[in-house]
Amino acid sequence: MGLVSDGKKAVALVRKAVRNRSAVIDVRRALASRPQHPAFHYRVAVYFADGAVNMYQMRQWYKPLAELAKTWPVVVLSRAATGARAMLAEDAPPVAFVPTVRDLESFLAQQDIRVVLYVNQNTRNFQMFRYGRRWHVFINHGESDKMYMTTNQYKAYDYALVAGDAARERLSRVLWDYDVERRALEIGRPQADHYSGTLPYRPDDRTVVLYAPTWEGDRPSAHYGSVLSHGEALVDALLSTGRHRVIYRPHPRSGVVNAEYGAANRRIIAALAAANAADPSGQHVYDDGPELGWQLSAADVAIVDISAMVYDRLAADKPLMITRPADPAAAIDTHGYLSACEWLDASAAPAIVAETERVLADPEAVARLERWVRHYFGDTAPGAATARFHGAIRHLMAEWDRWYAQSVEETDEEGREQDEAELDDALEG
Repeated sequence: MGLVSDGKKAVALVRKAVRNRSAVIDVRRALASRPQHPAFHYRVAVYFADGAVNMYQMRQWYKPLAELAKTWPVVVLSRAATGARAMLAEDAPPVAFVPTVRDLESFLAQQDIRVVLYVNQNTRNFQMFRYGRRWHVFINHGESDKMYMTTNQYKAYDYALVAGDAARERLSRVLWDYDVERRALEIGRPQADHYSGTLPYRPDDRTVVLYAPTWEGDRPSAHYGSVLSHGEALVDALLSTGRHRVIYRPHPRSGVVNAEYGAANRRIIAALAAANAADPSGQHVYDDGPELGWQLSAADVAIVDISAMVYDRLAADKPLMITRPADPAAAIDTHGYLSACEWLDASAAPAIVAETERVLADPEAVARLERWVRHYFGDTAPGAATARFHGAIRHLMAEWDRWYAQSVEETDEEGREQDEAELDDALEG
């Protein structure tokens, strides 16, 4: 049994190496056909060490970064070939492929990068932390109350750009000796100013339900995924009415750890296809596209797991339900929105039609939702979050100028003292 397992692992490693090699060739070829990066041009860098599987973390930042680049030029420092290849094929900011530390050092030596942004907690981030005289800033890939949002890794960054009051309170409550007032800068959710995509169906009188589960998680405390526990039952119930339209947007990592979870995901996709074949007017949607926006604004009600999707939907200020994790070991922060949300237990999934009708008909839910929106995101008026994002970067640039001027002054002072010491030595000699 061990030999078979080892053999499978060896084959998987070989396949991965072949894919990576192919990606490297594609990236080198694509970059060779483009103009070289201008010297000392970029002021802001986004460090991304992940491959294509985690591109969802970068894609949501494309448009906010494009807007930011009108003031401060932005480049992505891509360490993985599959990630770089994906970005070069998409509407991403300029990409610098720096797979080795030597490549990274060479590129940094030719630029004037003052702020480095990080969208995740990849362990290779520490290879970038070695470079001082610039701000290292965690911007994350979404707002949520998951344990990921209060990891002690926040302390590794000079600053963090957070959504609002809820994030500040969360960090203050969990992290020891962390200066939230200085190091956490509120920006709301600038992605909400750039909702994108067009409806893939013709609107009618059907109730549109967005079901956006997360992946299964890689440890019990992060077992938030609902595809196995809730998904099939609730989707089957909605498909059977003839009065609902389902938008199914599963996490791209669904099934990476648990094969059964992946199989359930595929069965839901097949059920949507079968329903559309039986009744084309249903126009049910399996959504695996890169764009996020139209789903949040179009759905009458959303059903999501504990993930950033809770807060993406919350920012849209529309009704939502959250699946309660079936694993009792899953960590749930009940200090914030999860203390007052509409929970959906696995046992209630077959009755999802009645549950959604109840939520949609609740007049108190609207006022309650508005209070939580303000608590998490502050001002959500169009353009407000973008202005705060730019204001945070402006603050960091001003701080960079202040520290740089101070370091130059100290260097000059040390130089003068050295010159005076050398002169004294010469006179004494």
